[in-house]
Amino acid sequence: MAVIDLNADLGESFGSWRLGDDEAMLEIVTSANVACGFHAGDPLTLQRTCELAARRGVRIGAQISYRDLAGFGRRFLDCSEAELRADVLYQLGALQAMCLVAGTSLAYVKPHGALYNTVVHHQSHARAVVSAVAAYDSSLPVLGLPGGVLLEQARAEGLRTVTEAFVDRGYTPAGTLVPRGQPGDLIHDPDAAAARVLRMVRDGVITAVDGTEVEMHAESLCTHGDSPGAVAMARRVREALVSSGVEVRAFA
Repeated sequence: MAVIDLNADLGESFGSWRLGDDEAMLEIVTSANVACGFHAGDPLTLQRTCELAARRGVRIGAQISYRDLAGFGRRFLDCSEAELRADVLYQLGALQAMCLVAGTSLAYVKPHGALYNTVVHHQSHARAVVSAVAAYDSSLPVLGLPGGVLLEQARAEGLRTVTEAFVDRGYTPAGTLVPRGQPGDLIHDPDAAAARVLRMVRDGVITAVDGTEVEMHAESLCTHGDSPGAVAMARRVREALVSSGVEVRAFA
């Protein structure tokens, strides 16, 4: 039987601004990428999100990012390797505190937004992330895009790597994500998303925006908690996976 993890970006509300429906998403996903306060999420939001996840048995990952609240972490920051390493360590420690209070612990690390895309090819920033995780807790797996520099460096450092594919994002022929704001960047139809996810899980193939067939093997699927219709999208994908005999559970 095929097995796949289903994750979502959560804990991204800030003060009086509400983003997404974390409670509903936590009834669907098996892993939660929780913001660490650098791109989104205030301390109370992070504490509540960790408590909800722990209560539902959902694994918690640190969704680390550039220090970019105004841009929601979707802007590249040309910071030094040492500065980025320290920022990652700071975020890991902050979220781990919330996990401990909730009676659980960090289970993995995943970059967010611009940092996620940058460490696919940026040697220095990938090295900063890997170095921080290795120094903080070398047992923490690192999630990332297949074939990227981040996972390559993480494996070389002896960290466990977990490949990821996206339910609701478009892909380029090179197997990278279509940049936000460009045609085909997002998928809004839950049925279309479910169909392509099933094909990826069964055949290891996904169709890029230009019609190219791209090889894609992943242990975890991400659906964005802040997208319009995010809950319906996640629910439809999970239903399609389960009805097709795919076991949805957190990666071991």
